[in-house]
Amino acid sequence: MPGTPPSTRPWAHSVPGRPWSTPGIPDAAALPVTVPVAWLGRTSTEDAQDPTLSLPRQLRNARAALPPGWVIVAHFYDVESGRKELRERGTSLAHQQFQIPIPRDGSVADLLDEAQRPDRRFAAVICESIERVARRTYFGTKIEYELEQAGVALCAADEPIVTGPRAKRATPTLTRRVKQAVSEWYVLQMLELSWDGFIEHVSQGWNVGKPPYGYLAEKVPHPVPARRAEGRTKHRLVPDASRAPAVTHIFQLRGLDKLGYDTIADRLNLDPVAYPPPEPTRADTALHRWSGSAVREILRNPKYTGCQVWNRRSTSKGGCYNDPKDWVWSPQPTHEPLVSKELFDVASTVARKRQGSRTTHGPNSHPATRRSYVLRSYVICEICDRRMFGKNRHKISYYACQVDPNEHRDRPWFRDHPKSLWVREEFLITPVSQFFATHVFGPDRRTHLKAALEAARVADGPGDRTAKERTALEQAIKAIGERQARLIRTLADGGPDPDQEKEFRDAIRQEHATLGTQRTELAEQLARLEAPKQAAHPADSAALLDALPHLDVDLARVPEEIQRRLYNAFGLEVRYSRPREEVTLRVTIPGHLLDGLVAVTRELDPWNKESGAHTEVLAPDHDTRDGQSRQNRRIYSHSLGAPGRIRTCAHGSGAQVRSERHRAADLRLRHR
Repeated sequence: MPGTPPSTRPWAHSVPGRPWSTPGIPDAAALPVTVPVAWLGRTSTEDAQDPTLSLPRQLRNARAALPPGWVIVAHFYDVESGRKELRERGTSLAHQQFQIPIPRDGSVADLLDEAQRPDRRFAAVICESIERVARRTYFGTKIEYELEQAGVALCAADEPIVTGPRAKRATPTLTRRVKQAVSEWYVLQMLELSWDGFIEHVSQGWNVGKPPYGYLAEKVPHPVPARRAEGRTKHRLVPDASRAPAVTHIFQLRGLDKLGYDTIADRLNLDPVAYPPPEPTRADTALHRWSGSAVREILRNPKYTGCQVWNRRSTSKGGCYNDPKDWVWSPQPTHEPLVSKELFDVASTVARKRQGSRTTHGPNSHPATRRSYVLRSYVICEICDRRMFGKNRHKISYYACQVDPNEHRDRPWFRDHPKSLWVREEFLITPVSQFFATHVFGPDRRTHLKAALEAARVADGPGDRTAKERTALEQAIKAIGERQARLIRTLADGGPDPDQEKEFRDAIRQEHATLGTQRTELAEQLARLEAPKQAAHPADSAALLDALPHLDVDLARVPEEIQRRLYNAFGLEVRYSRPREEVTLRVTIPGHLLDGLVAVTRELDPWNKESGAHTEVLAPDHDTRDGQSRQNRRIYSHSLGAPGRIRTCAHGSGAQVRSERHRAADLRLRHR
């Protein structure tokens, strides 16, 4: 109705009940529909744009660009990033947080689904600009292609809308592809510039986010005058005098005593005045006590080493932790550290070494438990590098290692590993006690150290064993690569049953991902094997040994609680080799925990024969053979072997010692 005055046009005013109807723009409720159109809109994440302004603007511009007779009959829009994977598009519920004055028929995924149906409500789709469809060219063209295959045209308000079977599309298509490429380039450039800006921000020592527990924010006026006028500030970290000691104490408990998160939280809750519990961002979620998760967050935060660290968590993945290799560290310390870098590294490795093992002594809470294992979590199988577990047969304690063909078949050590491998506990406790008595607390420990350093110098050279391990790892990595290649070929060929195609492909993808994880683990083992070993420093190692007291103690007679505390502090590792019938003992004397280490050794004074204060207390044991507790009888050494005639009492011994960063002594003793 071109000649109709504006006042008499039915679409001159908003239609009651349809607030998205814009004055002067035709609406489906007011005109006969010649070409029904679906509108597709999108705004960025809710913290970047205002959807209540952006989406109505996009709808208004789209309506204004429609040819006569084209009317919008459906509205599809999302509040999400345009760089998301296509399979993840349309899953955001961010639009529910806003009062958007536009009815919503669904997301972009719903639009694509309806386009495939024969009863769809539209014959074309219009958006404000093509970059609103997706910020990645591949996903934008894929959506366009799927709509085109369904017979639905994708139009943009800032592009000419041409109709007719003979319409020329070459130039409009070129223009659209250029715009899509420019849009993707713009986003990538902004991300790169933003990344570089954050790196410089971190390098200068400015903190990002809430100060971690134990620190306060020292606010500084923003260097940009415009932001400074708005009251914006930047801040650095300064220690909180009331909470900083709690952080140091947590790392000491973790690094020295190897305690679990919940156990550390229980210790802190005993004195909430000295160790105030953390306060969450939301006051209504405060527990007013320590929890295992709060302790874990502190132990994971590298900012306590004095360096600024950014990009630890991914906002696009719901706050999940990024790989540590992707973290951005300041090149130099920028604030006062609460723990040393060495202590942080030690605490970071406890979880991996002690996973699935209790940190408390004594029997577990199971009602059928009758005894405990003093070397639980310290004994490692040399063949598979896994922790051995305690078993009791005929009232005799063993440590065992068993393999599962379904789980371990692809591991390089599977063929060389017996189905079941056992070693008696008493054959391990005796060399452990002798090792501490001679190499750690004995008067001749310097002599043992010198001999061990010489043995380490010889052992660190190239040998047949290292070459065999390297060959086995390389063969395993190659075999996994070949299996992955076969899976890819199978995936390309497709499944035999079209109805089970998706299940077939998902299963292959899952198996491919599992093999990829195994291949990464083997590659890391190979890298550690080929990494150059640091030379030992005899003077530093000897100085650490000299700081320890001289003791004449038989650890087999010391209560289990004190034994385990000592073993945790020294990082005891007992590696049992079935092929060589050999036990390798290893302890580490960390220089950054030397004071705590000395304090733990002082707990052995009641059993020190040299002090004259020796008390006859035997190692607790819950084995009640013949109704007599082993707390009341001595432990004798038997020459009997474990099941399968395993022998660990052969003669001969050797030793190996090395230093870590010249600040920790690492002692080894091989006992046959």
